[in-house]
Amino acid sequence: MKYNLIYGLSLLILASSCGKGKLDYDASGNFEADEVIVSAEQNGEILSFSVQEGDKLSAGQVVGQIDVTIPTLQQEQVQASINALKEKTHDPVPQTELVQRQLLVQEAQLQQQYRERKRTENLVKSDAATQKQLDDINALIEQMERQLSATRQEIALNNSNTATQNRTILSDRASLEKSLAQYAEQVHKGQVINPISGVVLSRYALKGEMAAIGKPLYKIANTDTLYLKAYVTGATLPEIKLGQQVQVRIDQGEKKYKSYPGEITWISDKSEFTPKTIQTKNERANLVYAIKVRVKNDTYLKIGMYGEMLINPKS
Repeated sequence: MKYNLIYGLSLLILASSCGKGKLDYDASGNFEADEVIVSAEQNGEILSFSVQEGDKLSAGQVVGQIDVTIPTLQQEQVQASINALKEKTHDPVPQTELVQRQLLVQEAQLQQQYRERKRTENLVKSDAATQKQLDDINALIEQMERQLSATRQEIALNNSNTATQNRTILSDRASLEKSLAQYAEQVHKGQVINPISGVVLSRYALKGEMAAIGKPLYKIANTDTLYLKAYVTGATLPEIKLGQQVQVRIDQGEKKYKSYPGEITWISDKSEFTPKTIQTKNERANLVYAIKVRVKNDTYLKIGMYGEMLINPKS
């Protein structure tokens, strides 16, 4: 696309230099928009995904859900532990029994993660899983081993000294709250939340597929405002500046145009050579500069549409 734009401008230069006419615009190019690729922030199956190409979405809108069963259960477990802290400080006997039950649960979960790691290692060897998935499981196992060690230490302290054990339990509240916040964030990231208002340009995923962190789900762009990326010659460059109001127009029927007010928002600080398809050495030596003109869209402008810019339009 870039070379087509420069090529069109080069034909303008060539036509002028050959004395065969002069076009009635100062720059031409194609309309662009700021595009955002929305990616998954959690691993798991896509349980729901309502995005369709052409949909108009608002910022903050929930458009999908990724399975977060495991972090949800972990969040509930930590919350239950926090709720039980106060009760566990009253009597060391029931407190010890409660911690022991928690220890059994943690040991069972750890064993399950050991089996999951073995399965994932085999999948990695057969290229059916990624190294990132295996690293996540290893990190989870390391965290669970630390939690298991802390629980065993808690039981030992309770058996030796009730007062000391009570203080230890209360001091664990801060770490448990951090774990709770961590799991809550994982659950939150299971939601696919649209970041900007705009129109969906492409969809890359479907309901039922497996999502991975960083996997693109869809592409969206705000088409309320578009940018005409055009190219001007070195001779035209001194006539323009940032913030300058110009006229942008598009074709509207045979020999008719539809005009829009525009504002120059960017001027490249580097020049570019016209393409080598221009055969004469003199024309290949000409330089052009890329610019962007912001235009308010009335729904008629489309991404990729051809447009022209006029610095001083004739009335």
